[in-house]
Amino acid sequence: MATDLLKGKKGIIFGALNEQSIAWKVAEKAHEQGAEFVLTNAPIALRMGEINKLADATNSEVIPADATNMEDLENLFTKAQEILGGKVDFILHSIGMSPNVRKKKHYTENNYDFYHKTMDISAMSLHRTLSTAMKMDALNEWGSVVGLTYIAAQRVFPDYNDMADAKSLLESIARSFGYHYGEKKKVRINTISQSPTPTTAGTGVKGFDEFISFADSMSPLGNASADECADYTITLFSDFTRKVTMQNLYHDGGFSNTGVSNKVMEKFTK
Repeated sequence: MATDLLKGKKGIIFGALNEQSIAWKVAEKAHEQGAEFVLTNAPIALRMGEINKLADATNSEVIPADATNMEDLENLFTKAQEILGGKVDFILHSIGMSPNVRKKKHYTENNYDFYHKTMDISAMSLHRTLSTAMKMDALNEWGSVVGLTYIAAQRVFPDYNDMADAKSLLESIARSFGYHYGEKKKVRINTISQSPTPTTAGTGVKGFDEFISFADSMSPLGNASADECADYTITLFSDFTRKVTMQNLYHDGGFSNTGVSNKVMEKFTK
């Protein structure tokens, strides 16, 4: 339902690849709520995905940028402000990739060059983005930055591999940078810990189909969908959450606080 919740706000959305992407859903919802924004992703992802279709549907422009490259990020913020006519009010960081997961390496035998790439792409890119925005004074006061994470940052999910470590770092960066950016410009920075969601990245994790069913059985409200995550993200971009910062916010149907559910216990009842 469009209520102009983001009317007049401008932003940058990282990570939309295809219609399964949470970032794609966020862009659609932001457009419905009156926001203007630019879309960005790494050049290789732009070639693989369908982002131009999203750009047409949301009347937005696409700026290629590798979030691990400082020059690309500086160019992104420069061009975004030119296109949008000023500083931005919100940023979505929806970036995650693990070569170790893609190559099916076991966590205990990870390739360390791959490991470094996982950290740089999936976590350090948030620090790079925030650092660039701060140096260029590209975010308005009371702006909002949201990163997407997963509960594997706190608990062991064996096949999530080094992405769990990356999400832990991502959440720490959000807290630490949230303090400094909050003091300097009242910018708020949060992460959303989302239910397992059948995105291109999510389905690459071993045993994903089985686990998404398990999580749904564990969660009293069921798994949160990509659409529902987008709705929640919009509230964090809005002025209704101006004093929410440095938080890791669980959006998982109650999974994070459920020790065991009746549905799961029934599977062990003879």
